Amino acid sequence: MKYKILLVLLLISSLSFAQQRGGYGGGASSQITGKITGTIVDGSNSEPVSYATVVIKSPKDGGTVNGVVTGDDGSFKLVGLKLGKYIVEVSFVGYQKFSQEVELTPREPDYEFESIKLSTDTDQLDEVVVSGQRETIENKIDRIVYNAEQDVANMGGDASDVLRRAPLLSVDQDGNVSLRGNSNVQILINGKPSSMFGANTGDALKMIPSDQIKSVEVITSPSAKYDGEGTAGIINIITKKQTPQGFAGNVDVTAGTRINRAVVGINAGKGRLGFNANGSSFYSWPQYATTDFYQKTVVNGQTNIREQNGENLSNRLGYFGNMGAFYDFNAFHSLSTSLRLRGFNSKSEGTNTVSQNLGGDETSFQRFQDNFSQNWGYEWSLDYVMKFPNQEGREFSASYKIDGNVRDQEFEINQDTPLNYEVARNINDGNNRENTVQIDYTHPMGEKFKLETGFKSIIRDIDSDFKYEQRPEGSNDYQVVDNRTDIFYYNQDVFAGYISTQTNITKKLGVIAGVRYEYTGLEGSFEEATERDFDPISYENWLPSIIVNQKFGKFNSVKLSYNRRIQRPSLGNVNPYEEIGNIRNISFGNPELNPELSDNYELGFSTFLKGTSVNLSFFYNDISEVIQSVIFEDAERNATVTTFENVGTQQNIGSNLFISTELFKIWTIRGGVNANYFMSEGLIQGQEVENNAWLFSGNINSNIKLPNDWMIDAFGFARPRRQTLQGYNPAFSIFGLGVKKQIWDKRGSIGLSIIEPFKERKPFESELGSEDSDFYQRNVFAIPFRSFGINFSYKFGQLDYKARQKRSRISNDDQKSGGDDGQSF
Repeated sequence: MKYKILLVLLLISSLSFAQQRGGYGGGASSQITGKITGTIVDGSNSEPVSYATVVIKSPKDGGTVNGVVTGDDGSFKLVGLKLGKYIVEVSFVGYQKFSQEVELTPREPDYEFESIKLSTDTDQLDEVVVSGQRETIENKIDRIVYNAEQDVANMGGDASDVLRRAPLLSVDQDGNVSLRGNSNVQILINGKPSSMFGANTGDALKMIPSDQIKSVEVITSPSAKYDGEGTAGIINIITKKQTPQGFAGNVDVTAGTRINRAVVGINAGKGRLGFNANGSSFYSWPQYATTDFYQKTVVNGQTNIREQNGENLSNRLGYFGNMGAFYDFNAFHSLSTSLRLRGFNSKSEGTNTVSQNLGGDETSFQRFQDNFSQNWGYEWSLDYVMKFPNQEGREFSASYKIDGNVRDQEFEINQDTPLNYEVARNINDGNNRENTVQIDYTHPMGEKFKLETGFKSIIRDIDSDFKYEQRPEGSNDYQVVDNRTDIFYYNQDVFAGYISTQTNITKKLGVIAGVRYEYTGLEGSFEEATERDFDPISYENWLPSIIVNQKFGKFNSVKLSYNRRIQRPSLGNVNPYEEIGNIRNISFGNPELNPELSDNYELGFSTFLKGTSVNLSFFYNDISEVIQSVIFEDAERNATVTTFENVGTQQNIGSNLFISTELFKIWTIRGGVNANYFMSEGLIQGQEVENNAWLFSGNINSNIKLPNDWMIDAFGFARPRRQTLQGYNPAFSIFGLGVKKQIWDKRGSIGLSIIEPFKERKPFESELGSEDSDFYQRNVFAIPFRSFGINFSYKFGQLDYKARQKRSRISNDDQKSGGDDGQSF
């Protein structure tokens, strides 16, 4: 009996499977459908050709049956085709049209082109130039794409160097990033966030080698599909994830007077299974920085003046590794996973001369300090994607990600003088864990309408274990200071859902509109000081967005957009750990901060004209509950305190222009300028404060291709002072030159780079308050800047790549970066 039951179950399973596969059972061969797949590459260098048009036509009457545009990796797929003969045509501006007849039969219903190589059309030189520009800079409806792998100047640097060359972005000497003058930018890696950016953006960017970056997407008008975080916009760093049919790899080594870096990567693939891995490390030589600090405060009629001068010696060591794998079960189901590991250590020490005049009481003494920071973290993600065989563009995806980040800090201070004795140390061990689940669904409804919807949850658990110890005068043992020692537990949970629509009203008029709902729940408690616990806090936000895009001709478009976005305080903003540089300089976070809300408007125009790409936009944003670091004199502590507050409102109105062009077929020039008027007002320590300023920034890049595979590059970048209600932080500029020679049949290259050849050291000045007020502070620090470096790279194995880009669907773009102004976990 059990054999009969087993036989019936097998029969039912077979019939069910046959139905799912399109009716292979019962002799219904007429229901069998086929598919045509392939990859389009440039015939001269085998590079993928993105956005090429693939059309299949009937050989009887030449009518179009179906069509598709190739993806970023040059691949295409046409499914659900009736069996029979077709003519496959491939076209792209600047290339000769490709045409070939194929036949789909019951025995062989699928036809695959391993690679279709397009030949350059010498009769369309103008269009060829336009195509080349699109490979470096692409204008899309909601973003500008900078294809960094096409830029030779990125050789041997890190992610901060790449971002300095991208349109609309500004990056200062510490790696802090701003978009059109606003530093509230969310940075993603392959479409997903990383806790590595929650502590210090500059340190995180230094971990990512430029050689591993494929492109940078500057998203100025995020749709409802994206997390609502980042009032300025989103920066998506896409890393290289190529998988050959076979085995290949690369080695890159950079040695210089300031920094050294090594990168190793491997790629392997066969059929529907692929694997890639890469690792890198960097080390900066020890270098001396000088400090010139002046501060004046007036408290209860008493004037206090503090000055500090000296040198600090610092160095850094970091590593970064990534592994990824994918498996395509068939044309409609795929699974991918990735694991990323990272680490970063920094150390600095130095002796400073401190002079004080506290109400007429003058003292001077030496202060030695020793700082050490150790950071490491991990990320693991798993993604499943299901596509529907009978409807192109319909897709379901589910993703999970776990993310951990550990940051341990130790700060020691030694003032072994009788009148100003202080020997103490701060210790802060932080642990941040995130669990994320995300589900997305896309459903096209005809050719003119597409619906996108999804759900997401982020569960964050953070521990901050901080300790302050003092060594009494005449003692060799440290003693714990109880009121500055505790463990802070902070939980932040975010639940979100969205609905977004894309409508083609006409062939040239398109609209993306949607709304996103986000719920945020917060809790905070202390291990010892339970009286400082705060009740659970929650808030809800509806975040609408709309983008209207009108095309004129083939290469002109006008875009109008509006979106509302949120900026939650980062973990560094809320950490109550007190970092004490000395007894008169204390900084800590504020767990009771509210989120920022921003309304953003943009009008943009883009065009391609005879080898020149132009992007012009005008923007305005209005931000409430602005989060800024503030500094003031605390009479009870007899010290200067730095913390974070919701200081008031901020508006920015401005314009940016970006131009990319090619001259004489060998010289590419790209550059942009940003101008905006900054307006801010609010309350600091009960006093009304305002600050208005014009801000200008820009960058320029020049690349010349010479005979015999030589290339020369030059770049320059400048950003203005970063404004706050109390004053400004340092401006930043940089200039560099590079030369590169390809060798060994273009499998290898060797290059030389020079940064700031005419300036050995560079000073950076910040100023808060005014000299005639009760608070004024000026700080000038200078660091070595002139550098020389040599780079060597080599690719081995099979180089005929079929680029495959597997990105996690998870994008936790929902927190304000801690930057260098706050503490971190």
